[in-house]
Amino acid sequence: MSFQKQLTIAIDGYSSCGKSTLAKAMANELNYTFVDSGAMYRGVALYCLRNGLIVNAIPNVSEIENHLPNIQLDFYYNPETRIQELLLNNENVEQEIRTPEVAAVVSQIATLRSVRVKLVEEQQKIGENGGIVMDGRDIGSVVFPDAEVKLFVTANPDVRAMRRFKELSEKGIITTFEDTKRNLLERDEIDSNRIESPLVQTADAIVLDNSQLTQEEQLQIALFHVQSKSRELAEKQLDC
Repeated sequence: MSFQKQLTIAIDGYSSCGKSTLAKAMANELNYTFVDSGAMYRGVALYCLRNGLIVNAIPNVSEIENHLPNIQLDFYYNPETRIQELLLNNENVEQEIRTPEVAAVVSQIATLRSVRVKLVEEQQKIGENGGIVMDGRDIGSVVFPDAEVKLFVTANPDVRAMRRFKELSEKGIITTFEDTKRNLLERDEIDSNRIESPLVQTADAIVLDNSQLTQEEQLQIALFHVQSKSRELAEKQLDC
């Protein structure tokens, strides 16, 4: 599938609602670059955990700000997995950033203004030429407010918790469904009510509830909206 204009596609939504899965599939179908913005925040959270900058789930804000220049985040395309994997200071940490320990503190890290400013700037540089699919919490509202396509993905909390629980179990990470759901709801609360760039559904976003959809059904719906926007832009160009 090809389009004349390289679009910017912003995908926002709650934790474990399938944003990254959708974004990866769309990027692969469109031959676009996929960026998991959440992985970047997880990378900062992992760095903070490793360096004792979070104690009892409380971030040491001043020390974290001092360490930010030492945090380098890059993405490496793994041809075997066909996904972009996160490098933290040149170390592949794709698996480690997905652990419950990181998940338990990443929302607190994401509330810090200094962290958001740093990562938003990096995300905007990555996507300044379009041809990108980026997912997160504030992509359509803050990172790319002028994105041609904005999707807001959601699903029933129990469905999201079960998906996350199965994912962790498959990775050999021992937890319970109840703990998994509690973590998700806590993250929803923090993400939606933080002062810095809260999770919001923008007025121009297309809502996609995938509670009862397969991954393929979700992908086809999303691609339909991309095709519609591409045709609209092409028609406007012809009229000029």
